[in-house]
Amino acid sequence: MDRVTSMRVFVRAASAGSLSAAARHMGMSPAMATKHVNALEARLGIKLFHRTTRLLTLTEAGSNYLE
Repeated sequence: MDRVTSMRVFVRAASAGSLSAAARHMGMSPAMATKHVNALEARLGIKLFHRTTRLLTLTEAGSNYLE
């Protein structure tokens, strides 16, 4: 996975509150956006988002990384 693209997906998802919205904006599938965020989390060794079926919120670590 391209690190810069993964970071761009993360920033877009954080601002939109949705991986699907980030994917649409960036012209990729929601599954690919999820893979980018998962790869970024694995690379950093932290969880960036709290995910439920209806809500996507930043963790404390995710908020710090976003800044």
